[in-house]
Amino acid sequence: MIATDVALRMIARFERRIKLDDVDREAVLALPFTMREIDAGRYIVREGQPLKVCTVLVEGFAFRQKITAEGGRQIVSVHIPGDFFDLEGALLKVADHNVQALTRAKIASVPEARVIEIIENFPRLARAMWIDTLIDASIFREWVMNVGRRDARQRIGHLLCETALRMELAGLCKKTASFHFPLTQEQLADATGLTPVHVNRSMKAMETEGLIIREKKQLRIPDWHRLCDSSGFNALYLHLDQGG
Repeated sequence: MIATDVALRMIARFERRIKLDDVDREAVLALPFTMREIDAGRYIVREGQPLKVCTVLVEGFAFRQKITAEGGRQIVSVHIPGDFFDLEGALLKVADHNVQALTRAKIASVPEARVIEIIENFPRLARAMWIDTLIDASIFREWVMNVGRRDARQRIGHLLCETALRMELAGLCKKTASFHFPLTQEQLADATGLTPVHVNRSMKAMETEGLIIREKKQLRIPDWHRLCDSSGFNALYLHLDQGG
C-alpha cells in the first residue's frame, strides 16, 4: 500500500466523524507518511519514550498494554487496520503505555508537527480527530466495565462482538462472517482479566452452545443477536451515530 492509499483511508475514517470539503481532503493527501513493516511481537510505541510521530495501522493487528512493576500485563485495547495508535502524540510529549504488534503489520507515521498544523489550520479535521480520541476514551470506559463487572463469558463475548463490529465498519469483513482473530488465549486472558485456563474453558463452552465457531485463527459468530444478548453488548459506546 502506498502513502496515497493510506491518506484516502484516513479521509474515509474522518468522514465517518464529520463532513469534510475538498480543502480538508487535500490537506490529508499532502501529509508526508513514512511506511514501515513491523514483525509480530515488536514494540511500536514504548512507555516513557518521547512521542514524535502519529501512527496509523495499515495492515495487521496490534494492541496497547500496560505493565505492572511486577511484570503483569493488562491489554487495554486491540487495534485493527485504519486505527490510530497515538493521535494524542501530537499534543502529549511522552508515551504512557506500550503498543505492540500482534501480527506482522504495516504502519504509516506522520511527524507530530504536521498533525499540529492540521489541527491549527483545518477546523473540520481537528474536530474529526477530537471525535476520534473521544470515541477511543469511550471504548476504554467500556473495557473497564468489561473487566470490572461482567462474568468471564460476557467479557470474552463482549470483546468478540466489539472486534467483529469494528472490523465490519472498517470494511474488513461482515460481522457474522468468518474473520481473522489472532489473539492467543494468553493474550485474551490479559485483555479480560482472566487466566488462560478460564479463557479456554469459557471459549469451549461458547462453542458447545453454538455462540461462536473457531478454526485456528478464524472465528465466526453464527447468530449475532444471540451473542450480543448473552454478552450484554450494546454498541452505543462506539458512537456509530457520528458522521457527516
